[in-house]
Amino acid sequence: MPVDIIFRHRQNTAMTASLLNVSGLVKKFPIRAGVFSSVVGHVHAVNGVSFEVAPGKTFGLVGESGCGKTTTGRLVLRLMEPTAGEVLFNGVNIFSLGASALRELRKKIQIVFQDPYSSLNPRMTIGAIVSEPFHIFNIGEKKERMEMAAALLDKVGMGRDALARYPHEFSGGQRQRVGIARAVALNPDLVVCDEPVSALDVSIQAQVVNLMLDLQQERNMAYLFISHDLLVIERVCDTVGIMYLGAMMEMGPAARIYSNPIHPYTEALLSATPEPDPQTKGNRIMLKGETPNPINLPSGCFFHTRCPLKKKDCETVVPPLTERSPGHFAACIVR
Repeated sequence: MPVDIIFRHRQNTAMTASLLNVSGLVKKFPIRAGVFSSVVGHVHAVNGVSFEVAPGKTFGLVGESGCGKTTTGRLVLRLMEPTAGEVLFNGVNIFSLGASALRELRKKIQIVFQDPYSSLNPRMTIGAIVSEPFHIFNIGEKKERMEMAAALLDKVGMGRDALARYPHEFSGGQRQRVGIARAVALNPDLVVCDEPVSALDVSIQAQVVNLMLDLQQERNMAYLFISHDLLVIERVCDTVGIMYLGAMMEMGPAARIYSNPIHPYTEALLSATPEPDPQTKGNRIMLKGETPNPINLPSGCFFHTRCPLKKKDCETVVPPLTERSPGHFAACIVR
């Protein structure tokens, strides 16, 4: 079945005021060695990333494994502290919040984890898992919480009979539905989706993606959608950011990124996308060499060591992320 039929296509509309504003985000992990555990270097995971997410819209972060997209998502959730930069949520810098204010923020920002098998406590029933947010924030009595949990399970296509059962009794797709129900329980404004369908079969991926789009439309939630699957990103996201070695290479409306990519790295990624029609032959761009070590980043453009369009200046000039057309940005001095 063609992918366009399996997935409901995301309709791009005009962007509104930002719900989430990420500016100059940097994260370095120290490397320690020796008797006194002295810092001998750093892993440069995120390098000056900036983007915005509007209410009710979806921003997609794409890149190879190890490019820093998951670390960016965890920084947005403040599951770790940044080295530099800020994350504004509704105009408030989340890194300036104290414990009490941060706890309240958890109602507004939630996450759907990548692995549906490890993200659910195997010792808790599905009812206890889904109703846990109500218990943590003291919403309703015990009976009311179970009723709300049952309604959420109905909403995600699980049914009330799942309340008394345990995670090991369900498939990966069903567990991910439970994870989604838990994430939307408190009606958050933003959900960080960290590779939410990568561990699922293709047919199940489509069902889960369609469920997420339905919930987004119904509840007007924004998604920060992290994935390496370019086909899923194209059909889910309004805006897309392409990351490489922790830096943003290109960013813009999904339709424009896919139809008119500017950065050579974006072109290479798109050329590797599987073509649903076996009769259509794409022009695959084969990149030479390996991704540089994030401990010792290359000078100039991070991508110059593998770029087929590299010029001498690429080795020394750090390309700024500049606007090439309305809302479409790229970090490249060759194009």
